[in-house]
Amino acid sequence: MRLGFNLKENKNAQNLSGRFFLILIIWTWRIFMKEKILEHYRKTGAFTYSGLYAQYFRTLPDDIAQLGRLVCSQVIHRVTLKEGNTNFNAMLLYGDMKRYPWFAPRCHDDLLITAAAMAAELFRLDERGFTKDRDVESKIVVTCRYVSVLMSAILKAKGIPARSRAGFAPYFKNGISMDHWINQYFCEKENRWITFDADGFYEEAGMEIRQYDIPHEKFNWAAESWIAVRYGKSDGKKFLYADGKGTCGIPALARYLVYDFHALMNNELTFSFLPEFMDGRLDSLSEKELYEFDELAKLLLEPDKNFEKLCNIWETKRKFRVLNSPLVGSRDHGAEYKE
Repeated sequence: MRLGFNLKENKNAQNLSGRFFLILIIWTWRIFMKEKILEHYRKTGAFTYSGLYAQYFRTLPDDIAQLGRLVCSQVIHRVTLKEGNTNFNAMLLYGDMKRYPWFAPRCHDDLLITAAAMAAELFRLDERGFTKDRDVESKIVVTCRYVSVLMSAILKAKGIPARSRAGFAPYFKNGISMDHWINQYFCEKENRWITFDADGFYEEAGMEIRQYDIPHEKFNWAAESWIAVRYGKSDGKKFLYADGKGTCGIPALARYLVYDFHALMNNELTFSFLPEFMDGRLDSLSEKELYEFDELAKLLLEPDKNFEKLCNIWETKRKFRVLNSPLVGSRDHGAEYKE
């Protein structure tokens, strides 16, 4: 009897030991993966590499809201410039648009595609660098993607895990969700990604948005929006791409699904780039291609959980990385780049 009891005790002890060992393995793996992911977002890509400006970026405010307002003081959105001292600029939060030089670029998007280029131009226009009282004449005119890239670059230079995100913002106009780029940074203290939007003085303008800690449900994420349309929960008409042509629905969502994927891989594409297989045919994607986007969207719903799968697609699915641009077309890609 005693021998049987000892055997039972030993078996229970072995089971407990096995469970503890399994828990330890899982816990260790999660810590390893978390650090691997955070290290990925500390790294820069071609667009967020700070170069000679890295040291200067490290001197800028550590407080995210303070930093965001400082960066916003260096730029003018092209729509704000176009609308002048009306709408979002009725209180001259972005300065007197009448003072902007008639001969200066109405938009620098095609000229300053990297964070380093934006910083260089800002210093050229005002040698004081990033200053809250920058004159309108010395600001650069860029859209949301560029503010997002600049914010990511500064945070990465500080060693803070950061990433740009591409999706749709429902907080600019009722019933419309505009294509938009925002940011996320990892807060070690709170052990979570915090979403923020530094592309305007929203809170100062009285907008009902917690600008530097945006709740997940207050932004229309590209993957969630794609799935909502594909599964019939939305007709997609509210998801608008600002090309002046009224592009919405699947064509707009497919573009931003790719932008968000690339951004998560530290490759924040400008509006001039699209994967070769999508270029010129966003409204005529095949069922096979739509299914591929479905699968990509499912992974993008939880990019950290699916980090390795996303990285595998990045490394193996050439079709998502072979890009067309104004100077590079399908004729420039050899057969070796096809799947």
